[in-house]
Amino acid sequence: MNLRHLAVTACLASLLSLPALAADHWVGTWATSPVALPNPEAKYGAAETTYREIVHISIGGDAARIILTNEFGLTSLTISSAYLAPRSQGSEIDAANTRPVTFNGRTSVTIPAGALAVSDPVALKLPALSDVAVSFVVPAQSITQVTHHSFANQTSYTAPGSVSGAPSLENPSEITDWPFLKGIDVRSSDDKAASIVAFGDSITDGAHSTRNTNQRWPDLLAQRLQADKKTKDLGVLNEGIGGNRVLHDNTGPSALERFDRDVLAQAGVKYLIILESINDIGHAQDPVKPYDVVSAEDLIAGLSQLATRAHTHGIKVYGATLTPYVGAKYASPAGETMRQTLNQWIRTTNQLDGFIDFDKATQDKGNPAVFSSSADSGDHLHPADAGYKSMSDSIDLKLFTR
Repeated sequence: MNLRHLAVTACLASLLSLPALAADHWVGTWATSPVALPNPEAKYGAAETTYREIVHISIGGDAARIILTNEFGLTSLTISSAYLAPRSQGSEIDAANTRPVTFNGRTSVTIPAGALAVSDPVALKLPALSDVAVSFVVPAQSITQVTHHSFANQTSYTAPGSVSGAPSLENPSEITDWPFLKGIDVRSSDDKAASIVAFGDSITDGAHSTRNTNQRWPDLLAQRLQADKKTKDLGVLNEGIGGNRVLHDNTGPSALERFDRDVLAQAGVKYLIILESINDIGHAQDPVKPYDVVSAEDLIAGLSQLATRAHTHGIKVYGATLTPYVGAKYASPAGETMRQTLNQWIRTTNQLDGFIDFDKATQDKGNPAVFSSSADSGDHLHPADAGYKSMSDSIDLKLFTR
């Protein structure tokens, strides 16, 4: 064996003895489900505008990245600059901890129609359960359709011009949706860190909860997880859309259509909670004008498909029973029979890894078909803040230690 061969052999042996380099471990800490918004009056893109969008994250991390979206756009979307910072109050941000966001080293990014853009890592430590501001500039451009989440239940801000790095916005306009922003991931040093996706309709989205207070049941679940040392490494991603249905499009694509985008594509997903079907039932059995008629068996088949697709990716799936709806505008005896059939399947099927009994948590004990007085927001369909808390409190955290 010559000296060159010996040197190569020694080099290979040295390389093989090196410890493996750990890849960055990214976990979703906040997310939302986008839908399409037509822009016929060119409200969006008419002039250069800064967006400062406020979100409440779940899990913390030592670095972060943002996801901007043009998934429902019909033409390319250009973002000319972006910043990430802790929010102080209102539109004010923590100037000492404001960081520029880049995309492949560039301060601007053009996102093709139907696509999204994940930023470079941002060296910024974000604490769990904190308010974060994502600021970015949309220069003047033609935008025929916007990608946004219509019901943020959170006040965000816009200002004219390019002022995304400003500590506060001068005379900003308030908005209550999340345009162009899809999610935030954090980097965790804990390789056990993971995320839970809360997948559902307006009840998951937090309809009728108090604005700017983060009283949605997924937010309250995130608080409980952080308070328990066994689960504080779990983030919660709210993928609820008001009016959403399992089998038909309505406000946003159906659950079956959006599942890959809103669940499987999220960073670090380990668990899934599904709370869907009440809108399918309500419209199918509407006593005034039924439409898109489906049966309980159709809905069970749809939910089974979601579970199968999640299991294919190693995600544990928990079904949530449908909360009471007697007294709601589209309630009917036939619909209540369907709801009970769905709930019985959720409680007993072996196609799910377990269930969460939101029905039991919010029902009136003397009349289980209706909300309790404390849980009901008044429309007999959506919970009040106390109802959302009852839902969160009913979740056994041991489900997320399996």
